[in-house]
Amino acid sequence: MSLHHQVALTFLKNIGPSLARGLIGHFGSAEEVFKASKTKWLKVPGIGEKTIAVPDVDEALGRAEHELTYIKKDGVDVIFYTSDKFPKRLKNCYDAPILLYAKGNVDFNAMRVISIVGTRNATEYGKYQCRQLIEELQPYNVLVVSGLALGIDVAAHKECVRLNMPTVGVLGHGLDRMYPSQNRPTAEKMTGNGALLTEYPSGTIPDRENFPQRNRIVAGMADATVVIEAGIKGGALITAEIANTYNRDVFAYPGRIGDEYSEGCNFLIRNNKASLLTGAADLAYILGWDKIGDAKQAEQLALPIDLSADEQLIFDILRQHKAPLAIDDLTIKTNMATSQLAMNLLNMELQGYILSLPGKAYRVC
Repeated sequence: MSLHHQVALTFLKNIGPSLARGLIGHFGSAEEVFKASKTKWLKVPGIGEKTIAVPDVDEALGRAEHELTYIKKDGVDVIFYTSDKFPKRLKNCYDAPILLYAKGNVDFNAMRVISIVGTRNATEYGKYQCRQLIEELQPYNVLVVSGLALGIDVAAHKECVRLNMPTVGVLGHGLDRMYPSQNRPTAEKMTGNGALLTEYPSGTIPDRENFPQRNRIVAGMADATVVIEAGIKGGALITAEIANTYNRDVFAYPGRIGDEYSEGCNFLIRNNKASLLTGAADLAYILGWDKIGDAKQAEQLALPIDLSADEQLIFDILRQHKAPLAIDDLTIKTNMATSQLAMNLLNMELQGYILSLPGKAYRVC
């Protein structure tokens, strides 16, 4: 596919991620979308006269050309949703972006990914719990995602840098700037064993409406979202709500009654929107994680002896991949009918050979 046309697709006014995927599915590639007439666009489900009246194809191609100059100059990695590098957990979300810009060195499809969010006005209690959680997560080989905001977010990123754990900061603006500016030193350190990630092109300023959009990426990239400290309103609770809509696990640290920045966490727990968390052991237990050494030992011991030929094929494919595989990927790799695959997966899960994860993804136990 042409990178120029992939980037240009994101500049088409009135064409969001869902319609963009529909256009690509219909025409076969981003390049073919731009070659097609608007009359042909009307044959795509969801595209109507009002939709095609707005997009300026020439303007979008021109803006994309300017963006490609910046990308090349600054060494930015552009990840289209059809790429193997694109976060697969996020790809399974109905409103996922079709393209991401990244700087750094990290596997977005690591076996274990956790999002950590919280208030910008973190107390010493919140910062301590954040550092403690990440330190306890280190033996589990976890990728930590957050929003690189002040407070809990940057505390999480800093602790990951200190422990040389991979961490991803999702931004609500282009990669050509840093907001808030005081987080720039941390951001620069993160790219050595992590990444900065955004759906926004260069020149995009940190407008208020960008951050709720950013939060869906933070929630969608991860197996689970942890809220460490939050008020009753704000981005952390928005992220938790989004994670719940994606059918992902949500955890929250309880706080003292009456504390302003514990109200949000206590609200989530009280309303069964989050599981109560006291440390990494709680999270690992619910998610079915073993520590790395224990996992290797279990892998040697847990040899399947009573799987059918189809189930053995599924097991071997899952075992070869570090990251969980979505059922759509398994359908392609096994060449099985979806109904047959689903029945085999259920049987293997009941036997304890595989684990079902949020987003209809699976991994070997």
